[in-house]
Amino acid sequence: MLIYQISTNSAAARTKYVDPDPLTLSHKHTQGCSHSSTPFWRLVLKQFDDLLVKILIAAAVVSFFLALANGETGLSAFLEPSVILMILAANAAVGVITETNAEKALEELRAYQADVATVLRNVGCKIPADMRMIEMLTDQLRVDQAILTGESCSVEKELDATNVTNAVYQDKTNILFSGTVVVAGRARAVVIGVGSNTAMGSIRDSMLKTEDEVTPLKKKLDEFGTFLAKVIAGICILVWIVNIGHFRDPAHGGFLRGAIHYFKIAVALAVAAIPEGLPAVVTTCLALGTKRMARLNAIVRSLPSVETLGCTTVICSDKTGTLTTNMMSVSKVSVLQSAYDVPVVAEYSVSGTTYAPEGTLFDNTAEVQLETPANLHCLLHTAMCSALCNESFIQYNPEKRNYEKIGESTEVALRVLAEKIGLPGFDSMPSALNMLSKHERASYCNRYWESQFKKVSVLEFSRDRKMMSVLCNRKQIQIMFSKGAPESVLPRCTDIMCNNDGSSIRLTPEIRSEIESKFQSFAGKETLRCLALALKRMPLGQQALSFDDEKDLTFIGLVGMLDPPREEVRNAILACMTAGIRVIVVTGDNKATAESLCQRIGAFDNLDDFEGLSYTASEFEKLPALQKTVALQRMTIFTRVEPSHKRMLVEALQHQNEVVAMTGDGVNDAPALKKADIGIAMGSGTAVAKSASDMVLADDNFATIVAAVAEGRAIYNNTKQFIRYMISSNIGEVVCIFVAALLGIPDTLVPVQLLWVNLVTDGLPATAIGFNKQDCDVMKAKPRKVNEAVVTGWLFFRYLVIGVYVGLATIAGFVWWFLYSDNGPKLPYTELVNFDSCPTRATNYSCTVFSDRHPSTVSMTVLVVVEMFNALNNLSENQSLLVIPPWSNLWLLGSIVLTMLLHVLILYVEPLSILFSVAPLSWAEWTVVLYLSFPVIIIDEILKFFSRKSSGFRFNFRFRRVDLLPKSEAHDK
Repeated sequence: MLIYQISTNSAAARTKYVDPDPLTLSHKHTQGCSHSSTPFWRLVLKQFDDLLVKILIAAAVVSFFLALANGETGLSAFLEPSVILMILAANAAVGVITETNAEKALEELRAYQADVATVLRNVGCKIPADMRMIEMLTDQLRVDQAILTGESCSVEKELDATNVTNAVYQDKTNILFSGTVVVAGRARAVVIGVGSNTAMGSIRDSMLKTEDEVTPLKKKLDEFGTFLAKVIAGICILVWIVNIGHFRDPAHGGFLRGAIHYFKIAVALAVAAIPEGLPAVVTTCLALGTKRMARLNAIVRSLPSVETLGCTTVICSDKTGTLTTNMMSVSKVSVLQSAYDVPVVAEYSVSGTTYAPEGTLFDNTAEVQLETPANLHCLLHTAMCSALCNESFIQYNPEKRNYEKIGESTEVALRVLAEKIGLPGFDSMPSALNMLSKHERASYCNRYWESQFKKVSVLEFSRDRKMMSVLCNRKQIQIMFSKGAPESVLPRCTDIMCNNDGSSIRLTPEIRSEIESKFQSFAGKETLRCLALALKRMPLGQQALSFDDEKDLTFIGLVGMLDPPREEVRNAILACMTAGIRVIVVTGDNKATAESLCQRIGAFDNLDDFEGLSYTASEFEKLPALQKTVALQRMTIFTRVEPSHKRMLVEALQHQNEVVAMTGDGVNDAPALKKADIGIAMGSGTAVAKSASDMVLADDNFATIVAAVAEGRAIYNNTKQFIRYMISSNIGEVVCIFVAALLGIPDTLVPVQLLWVNLVTDGLPATAIGFNKQDCDVMKAKPRKVNEAVVTGWLFFRYLVIGVYVGLATIAGFVWWFLYSDNGPKLPYTELVNFDSCPTRATNYSCTVFSDRHPSTVSMTVLVVVEMFNALNNLSENQSLLVIPPWSNLWLLGSIVLTMLLHVLILYVEPLSILFSVAPLSWAEWTVVLYLSFPVIIIDEILKFFSRKSSGFRFNFRFRRVDLLPKSEAHDK
């Protein structure tokens, strides 16, 4: 407990002009931090913040006013703009629904983290403000400050101020930080900071200063949209200028009407060139990705962050709670086997990395698993001492479905060890314990020993003794159990227990040397936190303990514990390395502990040592600028960090053009999570960390990040494929209209037909392309560069080739009907190109033939069918359809079938055919449509062949990059 040197009234007076609790403010000011969701109207407006969407809105408005200027009223005036706006509304709905679902998932997570504390007036366990200690009321005070510093163990506080230069939070041992928890001891302290003036408050301020970063895909789509807008504007103006000579044609009824007519064609060209469905398809593809990732226990809070994972080059991983379980566990036990056996000292490994009483003991000497550990005498007394010399507890939480600690983590680790050792005398002990309910199993063995031994007196842990003792009584036998630092307990021991027969022998210098050597191995090479256990037979009737009793002890054994790494972390880190992603371990713990963890994980076996790869925050800050740059390129471990150091690391890596993912679970991780390109919070972490993140791992599994990265890469590949599909199709439409205007033939497609093709036939297959399966080697490729264009020079050349063919095939279908179709007029080509003068001269055919709906129906159907074949081309960027067959994506086949059914519907159902200015086609006309459409597959197969053989011809097409920042800032980026 802690006694605060401040009254309730004075506390109110001090906080009158100070910010309230910093964590509350952080919810209020950071994006997504509020428990109440983002206002609906903000979510809707966010979906329209896209250049292509804005261009489409402008096109809809212009189309509407042109229709009114041309004298159109009713449905015809509103049709085109209405269809455009309906599609944009559908796109906005997809985005809003997806982001709302993500918020709901987070709300479900919040239900698992109710903050419960036991509070007395002016007295409590959770520290409410930053305070400086002025008086110790017990022998020691220990505080769990992992929420702020990320340290895996509680730390001991003292009255003396630190002498360290540039002291970090970990060095300030006389300061108690707001939000941290007292786990042992009592003290008096004065308040030195509340609200925003605390260490927690500084984290809030850091988060407020962080601006959201634009994702790589968003940047590239914005650049591509800007490029596309300029090209579209240029072509529209060019088409309008080319036709100036036709403004006065008699068919238009005057110069002004002719100008308006060709301006409408220019607008139709803009509608054809703009991929209206692109925003909706991108949003839908990202939404599909979020659903797949949710099944992998990764909850995405922001749609674009899914894609950002795909180009991640560095993962800055918090150690405590992310790479490790944040649950202190005993991993080694060392006892004296026998004075007459060789080797003298036996060593046991303990499995299990959580607070669950599940695990086994493995004899490292005999290389066998122990079936009944409690039948060995030293292990039996280790369990007794661990259970009795202990003031912490384990409990099962049915809501979270896991075991939780109450008290000091090292003591809880001893409780769990007692459960794993079990009870003596039962051959079926392990299986019998497993039959208990989880609530009963949590402390069954510990409760057994507590029922067998009555605690009489306790000597609390003190800083000078570094040990604790408890006097127990059982069946007229008095025994004192002791535990503490090996360097304090071992010198007080004169005897040692033998594991094989339970006898006690003299602790000779040779045996003592063996024990000390094992201690040095545990604490040094393996960086385990070690405790020594001992006991002593006491006189019957003794009711109290004194410090003088803690001598002539019998040594039981040595236990080594650690915050263990998660079992799946090794393979996850190796997968990251294969994928070209560097992992940097970031922690508030000391350097040796972090390096030992990395060695224990086994993913860094290729490194002989960590020289030049491991730095403390203070070591890194002292480096000259050039050496800092080199260090950042090689860094693997970054230790003794404060929250500001984590944020600094992220910024420094981003300045080196790295795409940084930051993982974490504590309040101390929040500023770096928000600053990173993608912040990844643990589901069991604090609300502040989750609110500052882009993605939450519901299962706290680092390996889930690897699956998410693979998903991000697959999403980007699919995004490129449907952009390729939509742009190549739209280039075909532009070519069709532009060539028709140059040739002087009638309009091949009316604007409403173009909208039908773009929004319905393009949209369904393009969306289905998002279901393309991951390439088998998606995690074997290096991350793509941030400045890599979505559309490269060679790809754009392929777009042009396919697009030109699509456009020419569409015009060919139109011309065929007039010149060669049995149902057509079979006109000479010269008559077709001079159609506009038909009313002013004598002809042997009716001029009404140029308003027949059949030719535009043929050309529109050619456009639809050729785009369906082109959709099959986009199952893979470079692989042939013979390697990746059409049935590899059944969603795509289904969308093609559905699209063709819809197209047939508008051709043969009367009201719809009139609305879209189409007519039913004969079998002969369908045959020509197929002949004109199928060659697009052959052309793309040839282009894919060249791409595979020579990685594509390196045409030097370059899009001028749009500077999204002033030059100085762009240089920094």
